[in-house]
Amino acid sequence: MITVGMNYHVIEGKQQDFEEKFAGVIDALNAAEGHDKSTLWKDVSDGASYLITSEWSDEQAFKDFISSDAFRAVTNWGKEQILSGRPQHKIYKH
Repeated sequence: MITVGMNYHVIEGKQQDFEEKFAGVIDALNAAEGHDKSTLWKDVSDGASYLITSEWSDEQAFKDFISSDAFRAVTNWGKEQILSGRPQHKIYKH
């Protein structure tokens, strides 16, 4: 089992768009082989900063997901219209 921390900073004023899009991303995550659960966290000191924690059966399952067309479609949209910078991912092995 691994947990992935995915840090995102969105363009000011785009927080609601990001949160709504995440609701759709959850569907893609839940359909992914090896995915257990994911949670969206919002930084109380910076309302444009988010963390998604995502639990996976193993690192390869996560890598397969982030190389999928479903993930690519979401990240391309976010990169062009929502995010203020490049996302940062960190893998925590249990």
